[in-house]
Amino acid sequence: MDISTGRAFTRNFLGQSPTWYKLTLLGFLVINPLLFFFVSPFLAGWLLVAEFIFTLGMALKCYPLLPGGLLALEAIVIGMASAEQVKEELANNLEVLLLLIFMVAGIHFMRQLLLFVFTRLLLSIRSKMLLGLAFCLAAAFLSAFLDALTVVAVVLSVAAGFYDIYHRVLSEGEENVDIDSLTNDDHRQTLEKFRSFLRSLMMQAGVGTALGGVMTMVGEPQNLIIAKAAGWDFIGFFLRMAPVTVPVLICGLITCVLLERFRLFGYGEPLPEKVRNVLMDFDRESRQKRTRQERLNLWIQGLIAVWLIAALALHLAEVGLIGLSVIILATSFCGITDEHAIGRAFSEALPFTALLTVFFAIVAVIVQQDLFSPLIHFVLQAEANMQLTWFYVFNGLLSSISDNVFVGTVYINEAKNAFNSGAISLQQFELLAVATNTGTNLPSVATPNGQAAFLFMLTSALAPLIRLSYGRMVWMALPYTIVLALVGLFCIMYTLEPMTLWMTTHGWLPPLAS
Repeated sequence: MDISTGRAFTRNFLGQSPTWYKLTLLGFLVINPLLFFFVSPFLAGWLLVAEFIFTLGMALKCYPLLPGGLLALEAIVIGMASAEQVKEELANNLEVLLLLIFMVAGIHFMRQLLLFVFTRLLLSIRSKMLLGLAFCLAAAFLSAFLDALTVVAVVLSVAAGFYDIYHRVLSEGEENVDIDSLTNDDHRQTLEKFRSFLRSLMMQAGVGTALGGVMTMVGEPQNLIIAKAAGWDFIGFFLRMAPVTVPVLICGLITCVLLERFRLFGYGEPLPEKVRNVLMDFDRESRQKRTRQERLNLWIQGLIAVWLIAALALHLAEVGLIGLSVIILATSFCGITDEHAIGRAFSEALPFTALLTVFFAIVAVIVQQDLFSPLIHFVLQAEANMQLTWFYVFNGLLSSISDNVFVGTVYINEAKNAFNSGAISLQQFELLAVATNTGTNLPSVATPNGQAAFLFMLTSALAPLIRLSYGRMVWMALPYTIVLALVGLFCIMYTLEPMTLWMTTHGWLPPLAS
């Protein structure tokens, strides 16, 4: 039976999304221009930011690229931001886009090695508390030298591999079968426990990237921007951050242990014994069936992994270009020559790359409408002893709802301008740089949009499989948000200045000029 044009349009608009969601988005699209032209562009800009966060929160109802993209397109059409400003934001973040396009695809071609290594790790550590701590520590260490997105891409690839193995065993070789429809009550309970297990590992690794990424100038993109503005080298950056980052790391790891030990906030679920048996059988069969060619591929991927870590640690090229080199090496020496096989490697990253481009369009609105200007001026007018606290607090709050790279860049540039104009001393500027870096990295774990690595995790193909929603990520990150934010704030207020002075007195740091 044919349907009316109106009903066909309703069905087509945002596809299978709930009707209330479609109506809500249409309401946003109607309200925004009215508020922008007839009330206040400033209020319209903040409402747009809130609406975009709403679309991220409803990621399991509809992929945020579609509703977020409609909001961004409308904002550009009505003049909240110009296409040129969006282009400028994309140019400023080209390294991040290249990283997503090439590095994530490069990790895809090393899945065989990663699955082998992490399967051995998973099966050798039976304690969930130790396993969660191991994932958090490994992610923290790697993120201190690699980009957090790269580390999360590795963990996502491994977790997807584990889930795929269990799915194939339960489906008994059937193609395109919903795993939930195959299981009886016993299997369904096992599956839910397995999903809980994978969710906790993913979140521990995600938090680990924040703990390690804040410590070095290469851990996050904004760290490098801040280091360049302050004129710090690798060691100098690490030492200046250490009065804040080392206590935060220790408290973060203690939080990890407590959450796993007492099974709080969705953590602590051990690997179900049935799943362990499946993975052990798979590992045993894989070792028995592994051909000489496959063993050689593992060695080749191992050598490529060494090249990847060395190239990233020494910054031999931009991260995305290093990822492209991984693709070329892995495909050339592992016998992958088919265009379609290579194309599949990009299918995971490109939707998120498009979403991040839309996100930068929203950032362009923030820039053009000066949404952060009142907060920046308020902070710089505060007393010197309060500036550090306010810099940390406002960087944390804004990074939780916006792009922490953008927030860090704006604040460090404003602090640099204040120093150049003589409004603050060099000593105060360098302390503000520490507050800016830690503020953008630590409290921003509160929401997925606060950290690109968290957002990548939320919008990955694995997230709906393991039921990792926006709300659940916020809930699981809550204890870390509280601990990391409060410990960081305490250190900014009470330990940063005296510890910096102590390191300067003992010659670890050059003297701070006034």
